[in-house]
Order: sequence, then structure tokens, then C-alpha cells
Amino acid sequence: MGENKNAHTLGKREIVESLDREFARLHINSCAAIENIPAGILYAAPTQAGITPSETIPTLSIGESILRCAAGIEQTFGGITANLWDDPFEWTLPEYLTTPEKITAHLAEVEETRKRAFSSFADDACLLKHIVVPSGETQPLIALLLETLVRAVNYQAQALVVLKILSGISPPRFII
Repeated sequence: MGENKNAHTLGKREIVESLDREFARLHINSCAAIENIPAGILYAAPTQAGITPSETIPTLSIGESILRCAAGIEQTFGGITANLWDDPFEWTLPEYLTTPEKITAHLAEVEETRKRAFSSFADDACLLKHIVVPSGETQPLIALLLETLVRAVNYQAQALVVLKILSGISPPRFII
């Protein structure tokens, strides 16, 4: 009888842990991308290299894309943990985060906020709870997390495309 209880309790956080791994992977990949960036191209846009943006070529720089990836995560998890839904735009401007080292430090702060939120998720059932989002509407927590994840992955992918275009560098663990 004890085996059934253990098997039943093992699956209580499967979705939470899966989402946690995906957000952690985003953090690791963003840090890996930033570590490989020559400082001179951190905020260079593809247009500065004479490349015409298109549907497949982003217009944002590597740094801007990575910061937007992190900003979405920071806003969501700051909202979840402290009900502060401020857009982190003001403190993530390129004027403040001028080097790969400063961006990496900022990414570490965002990761800590994200970890704090995930540690508060007791089980998969909590993902069905409705929370109030900045628009004033409510939505299930899982929907908010998935929207944030998709948006963040999109910004990270844009950064990696620009990194490849401008430098020819493909960070480790990436296929571009």
C-alpha cells in the first residue's frame, strides 16, 4: 500500500518541474550566448552590418533580445512572487547594462526571482489557479507561464540568430 502512495505523490509536481527545467534552460542558454559575445557587437543591430532585416532576420541587437527575454521572465515572476508587475524596461536599458558581465549579473538576479517563484509552487494543481495579470484580467497560472516561456524563447532565438549573423559564433549547445 505504501508503494501506491509513493507512486501517486511522485507525479504531483511533474508539470511544475518540467516548466522549471525549461526556464532554467533559458537562463543557461542566455548566459552561454552572452559569454560568447565580443563586446563590440553586444548592441550592434543587423542593419549596422549591412544586413537588411526581414521576417527571418531580427532587427534587435543580441543584447536587446537577451534583455527582453529576461524582462518578460522578470516581470512575470516578480508579479507572481511580490505582485509587482512593473515592466523592467527602465533598469534594463543598454545604457546601464553596457557589458556582457553586467548583463550576466542581471540574468542571475532574474534567475533568483524565477527560482523563488517555482519553489512556492506546491504541486501541479496550483498551476490551475487564476491570478490577476497587469491588464486586470485573470488567467490560469499555467497559461501565464506558457505565454512567458514562448515569448522568452522567441527573444532568445532572435539573439542567437543575430549572434550567428554578426560574428559567425554559435554558442555551445545551440544549433543554428
